Amino acid sequence: MAVLNKIRQRSVFLIVIIALALFSFVLADLIRNGGAISQKAANIIATVNGKEIDRTDFARKVEAASRNFGGGGSNLQTVNYVWNQELRQIVFDGQFEELGIRAGADEVNQLLEEGLANNPTFQNEAGVFDKAKMQEYVASIKSNPAAYQQWIDYKRSLGKGALEQTYLNMIKAGVGATLKEGELAYKMENDVVDIKYVQLPFSSIPDTDVTVSDAEIQSYIDKHADLYKADASRNMRYVFFKEEPSQEDENQLIAEVTKDVAPLKSAENIEEFINVDRGSALKYDDRFLFKKDLPATVADTLYNVPVGEVYGPYKDGKFIKISKVIANKQLHDSLKASHILVSWKGLGTAGDTERTKEEAKTLADSLLAVVKTDKAKFLTLAKDFSADNSNKDKGGDLGYFPPGRMVPAFNDYIVDNNIGDMGVVETQFGYHIITIEDKKNEQKAVKIGTIAKEIEASEKTINDIFTETTKFQIATKDGDFAEKAKESEFDVRPVNKISELAENIAGLGAQRAIVQWAFNEETNVGDVKRFEVTDGYAVVQLTGKASKGVQKVEDASLTVKPILIKEKKAEMLKKKISGSTLDDIAKNQSQTVKTASALNMKTPTISGAGTEPKVVGAAFALESGQISGPVVGNNGVYVVEVTKKTPASGLDTYMSYSVQESKTQANAVNSRVFNALKEAAEIEDKRANFY
Repeated sequence: MAVLNKIRQRSVFLIVIIALALFSFVLADLIRNGGAISQKAANIIATVNGKEIDRTDFARKVEAASRNFGGGGSNLQTVNYVWNQELRQIVFDGQFEELGIRAGADEVNQLLEEGLANNPTFQNEAGVFDKAKMQEYVASIKSNPAAYQQWIDYKRSLGKGALEQTYLNMIKAGVGATLKEGELAYKMENDVVDIKYVQLPFSSIPDTDVTVSDAEIQSYIDKHADLYKADASRNMRYVFFKEEPSQEDENQLIAEVTKDVAPLKSAENIEEFINVDRGSALKYDDRFLFKKDLPATVADTLYNVPVGEVYGPYKDGKFIKISKVIANKQLHDSLKASHILVSWKGLGTAGDTERTKEEAKTLADSLLAVVKTDKAKFLTLAKDFSADNSNKDKGGDLGYFPPGRMVPAFNDYIVDNNIGDMGVVETQFGYHIITIEDKKNEQKAVKIGTIAKEIEASEKTINDIFTETTKFQIATKDGDFAEKAKESEFDVRPVNKISELAENIAGLGAQRAIVQWAFNEETNVGDVKRFEVTDGYAVVQLTGKASKGVQKVEDASLTVKPILIKEKKAEMLKKKISGSTLDDIAKNQSQTVKTASALNMKTPTISGAGTEPKVVGAAFALESGQISGPVVGNNGVYVVEVTKKTPASGLDTYMSYSVQESKTQANAVNSRVFNALKEAAEIEDKRANFY
């Protein structure tokens, strides 16, 4: 009883203790699981204008897109495709909501009918879209969640497409051109001016005579910061350790293949011996080959090996080979023939013919009898009867081809017979009425049986390469990366300005894991890591980090410096101009006075100078006989004199030009609107954390 009284007296204290214990338990669980907030953040792949893109949903769409692409393109390319789709949807959805644009059920149903009209699944017996067929289809796929979700996504995409088109049409309605703008377009194209001019080209001053400081480059960047934005990037360098066979591996393989020389020489069934008994990496090819078809490094020797003898081992690319000369014969290396192909029902070449094989044979024999009597009829009969659409209109002419190009029966007939011979041959395509047109360049050909074994790295070599890689990686922990590589005569390859969503690394190909490591917050400049890559290993060091912002002088210099050099050259050339006439100016600068006729503002190209819109614009601002001051153009500094101005005669109405201008502006709406909305959006992109 006394204990209970004490508990009652300290009830508030006990409640606080219990509450703290419960809070500690919950807090510990949150910390253990990364916290509720961080757990949620881990499932968000991006945020666009406050709208979160769920990681799981995004991954599902990437998987679906990958299936649709049929494996074409890399995973990151698919991710970027889905990203652009998601981004487009979100920024446009914001506009639809703000403007109150909606797509009604009737509109979506109409779009469904239009989109599925030519799909046989949704057509009735008359070949017309049937709504009942569509309803049956939807009912049939409801038990398949993936298929039903695709249908829902398809309907949703149609609705979104309708909304987007409505929105874009509203904008297009406001970007049309007036008649006055049509008149301006007409004048830009048809008002012309003739000029005389002197050009002082920028090339007349060597770039080495112009000095541009880093401070000047920085000043230019500061004034044009919007043009020199830079994304976050990383610099790396790496040493590649290629997992390739050693000379010892090659020598071992040569020794093994040498053991097969005698068995190959005595083998009776060459094809079975090469393909089955010895498991050659390259299968037996039962063809006669000319000297030019043999491996280049051994062609002279192999071509002259006696029949029945074996040559090798020899190295050919990534294979060690031994070859037996099985036979030789005289063959023409170029054959020419024409044919008429007669097919029958059931063959791939049959088309809509109902002809039986027996009827096809009768027809082929009849056609052969006709062309043997009158060869001139071959052309007409090929057009009328041949099932080979690739050459029937050319009289069945197959042109020149090497022996072995055609199917065996067809090839053998031409090889074994003479020019002018005609006959019927059966192949898997049908009956061929063949006429041999020509044979050229008769020479010796050889039939060869080859055992080929691929040169591969042995387990010892693979282990040695791994050990070498590991030793270098460990050495760089306590020493300079470049120095350690130099000591071992390893080639260090720099990779600069890699972006966060980059996929390929020069010299290594697609290596997304390396890029992700470089951008990991825990990876510091100087850190080194080994990666397993295609054909070996790469030991990589992070050498630099650059945050998102404005480009640094060293990065922007490549584009800014030529601009500043041109500006300085322009001022230097202006100061050189002296004289009151073009002739005086030209003489003082060792230049000539040039002429250009019929210049217009739409295509401001000056003969002998190039595209110079500022110069042409300055000319239109002058009166006939007037001389301009110095005009800085694309390719130099100019002084211009107008010799003649010819205004266009004008039109009764400028409607056609106005319409054309309206179309031009409307055509640009689709891409420009999306780019503008994307530029204005607040985007937090975390794709690089997941892909």
